[in-house]
Amino acid sequence: MFEDIIREITSTEVTTASAIAKLCISLLLGSAVGFERKLKGQSAGIRTFALICMGATLAMLISIYVPQEYLGLKNGDPGRIAAQVVTGVGFLGAGAIIQMKGSVRGLTTAAGIWMVATIGMAVGLGMYALSITATLLILVVLHWFERWEHRSAMGAESRIIRLLINSVVTDIEAYRKVLRENKVTITNMYLEYDYDEEVTRLNFVVLFKESTDYIRIFEQLRTLNPTHSISLANQVSI
Repeated sequence: MFEDIIREITSTEVTTASAIAKLCISLLLGSAVGFERKLKGQSAGIRTFALICMGATLAMLISIYVPQEYLGLKNGDPGRIAAQVVTGVGFLGAGAIIQMKGSVRGLTTAAGIWMVATIGMAVGLGMYALSITATLLILVVLHWFERWEHRSAMGAESRIIRLLINSVVTDIEAYRKVLRENKVTITNMYLEYDYDEEVTRLNFVVLFKESTDYIRIFEQLRTLNPTHSISLANQVSI
């Protein structure tokens, strides 16, 4: 009995039993990735990833079933409909990417959506071991690699430090020194003098690491000259 079930599920022909089993497997695999994304506060969560994975599986099953049922081709033509899945899922991935104030978010989720779609296609082909392995690897990348990045303080984000100084500052080397000592890389700089109000608007485009204590940096910058305000932004707006 058990051997018959396994034979039915692993058959290259699309049957009702094998199709249901594959949809259930893709539901579980897609949900696993979606659960991790939802824990990170992403808009695309369990339901989204589960539906994408099942949809890709269903597209693959239809690709095999149509020529199998109507043309008598046992192995079908899985490249027909399924080929459009990779292209079509790009629209969903684009919807997960958010650009806000110069900062792009959701790239990892968009990549996850694309991967889950291909996993669903693999399930539709009966490549269960590969699908499960790919899902586990995705979870490793999303969870453990992120923790590793945080611990090693890898990566840097582009930010801008805006200073409004209550005097005309002609020597900014002291500001550069403070940033260098705090291991902040300056990629660009914008300077504006207002001689009527006797203020200086100083903007540093910098690369911040996640471990950078920018509050301490602000305190050090504030003591260099009489300072009206200091702000940290994502987008340069001069």
